Amino acid sequence: MASATNNPSTAQSGVPTPEETQLRESLKRCSPAVVEAAVRYRATKDVQLVPTVVLGIIERFLEPGAAERLRHADDDVRVIEDLGLDSLTLMEAVILIEEVVQISINNDELRSLRTVGDIKVFIDHKVRGLPPPQPSKYLPLEQVAAVMPQQPPFLFVREATLSSAWATGTYTITGDETFLAGHFKDNPIFPASIMLEALGQLAVLYLLEAPSSQLGAPVDPKTIFFTGAEGVRCHRVCRPGDVLKLSVKPKRLRMPLATFEGHIRVGQERAAVAEEVSLTFGFLVEAPKSAEPAPQAASTPPAS
Repeated sequence: MASATNNPSTAQSGVPTPEETQLRESLKRCSPAVVEAAVRYRATKDVQLVPTVVLGIIERFLEPGAAERLRHADDDVRVIEDLGLDSLTLMEAVILIEEVVQISINNDELRSLRTVGDIKVFIDHKVRGLPPPQPSKYLPLEQVAAVMPQQPPFLFVREATLSSAWATGTYTITGDETFLAGHFKDNPIFPASIMLEALGQLAVLYLLEAPSSQLGAPVDPKTIFFTGAEGVRCHRVCRPGDVLKLSVKPKRLRMPLATFEGHIRVGQERAAVAEEVSLTFGFLVEAPKSAEPAPQAASTPPAS
């Protein structure tokens, strides 16, 4: 009887409605907490329940190891690359989310949902009736190198995904980095200072390419310089073969200073944290247009 009182859909009679019965059937492979959140959402339209429902539905389609990771995931975890969902299974999850949350997601919108954060923000906008958020942007190595002032062999971001609120990237320690020959002899360890450099480079990329209007003007890559870091801690030794998963989030953006918090993981292990990485920057100044040339007087034809 107590559960019927707490459940708005059955509070009057204590008997589930046909709609609730169908909803519970659709979610029968989800956890009880997810089912109850979905039932309450249908009855109350409380948007605070939506993340529990959406992530619970995604978890239902994951392998056990990936499901455990999702429960502790940051918003930058990628649904396909990191959680192992293929495009067909992701479509199944989206169809179930549409049915349960009673929204519609078209294929163009689906293609822009690469990370857990993308999905959470997008669906939150949908259920609130807000315009869809600007999608995150993926940059492969070629595009990263095309815009960055740092270049190989001193470029430590090999791919990146950027949104208005964060940036993520990866760097694989190959073992061929020249500095590893001396750091250390017969025991190559990726330097902590280079890990901090990688976070700084990802922050540079955010300033140059993030889909955000916070800055109000394009940043000149020639004006971006590292100014400091605070609260830096290393938690794990990194060696050749490790894939560094980098993430930064802006804390303060006001020309000429940008401050970010940064994290590095290897798999699910924390490798390094920087509470603040600070950069100085300036806006791109367009070159003044040259004056229009004065019109030339018509030449006088030679006398015949």
